[in-house]
Amino acid sequence: MDRQTSFGTLYIVATPVGNLEDITFRAVKILKEVDLIAAEDTRHSKKLLSHYDIRTKLVSCHEHNEINKTPQLITHLKNGLNIALICDAGTPSISDPGYNLVTAVAKEQINVIPIPGCSAAIAGLSVSGLPTDSFLFLGFLSKKQQKQKQALEAIKNQSATLVFYESPRRIKNLIATMINILGDRKAFLAREITKLHEEYIRGNLTDILKALEKKETVKGECSLFIQGQMEQETIDEGQLEKIILDRLSTTDLGTSDLARQISKEFKVSKKQVYDTILKSNQSDS
Repeated sequence: MDRQTSFGTLYIVATPVGNLEDITFRAVKILKEVDLIAAEDTRHSKKLLSHYDIRTKLVSCHEHNEINKTPQLITHLKNGLNIALICDAGTPSISDPGYNLVTAVAKEQINVIPIPGCSAAIAGLSVSGLPTDSFLFLGFLSKKQQKQKQALEAIKNQSATLVFYESPRRIKNLIATMINILGDRKAFLAREITKLHEEYIRGNLTDILKALEKKETVKGECSLFIQGQMEQETIDEGQLEKIILDRLSTTDLGTSDLARQISKEFKVSKKQVYDTILKSNQSDS
């Protein structure tokens, strides 16, 4: 089915995540030329528009009114008006309002055009030092602890780099939960990206949690990047015995705790590890 050429176009326009200079020339041009700008928070967006002398009419389109606002915006588009959708920061519909509007507009065979630019997920990933050839964007997890745990259990074997958003109030609790379910993996936290007090913390999840616990308060939206599950090579009996002998010489852990540690780390049956430890202890006595 051909799209109606008499209809207007919906532009999905990426805006800065912090620094107002992080916007494309094309984005400014489109925002000046369209008939209407649908903004997540009109008060917030006025700062950006004023900075670039953009005087286009603003209407609100946020998570609480997007579904009700969509028919009205579609009517404007069918009447030939061009509309730009923006969110408070970054790319609309990526953990921000826009999905319902885009889906409904596309069903009406109306053009939807992206004006690419900032995304906290991509910006942070590019400097994370973690693998970028494959990544899984998960955005904000549920605030409910049980659902959060279920979501993490479902993806703990993913080999792709994991990308999350979280609020500063909940980031420490989230990381603590991740350590329990995913293990103490390599990670990278980006906070206040491109803003005055931007901060980047590298290390294992425990290192990042310790750094955050030293702060009186954590401010600014957080983007968290976690290394995916690394493939574990299978180890034979001889390798297992060597690992156990090395650990026995450097740890004070009891037999059961050491067996649990090695079993989890090398994906070997705990019983097999336990029996091998006992054998090693007997041969030394």
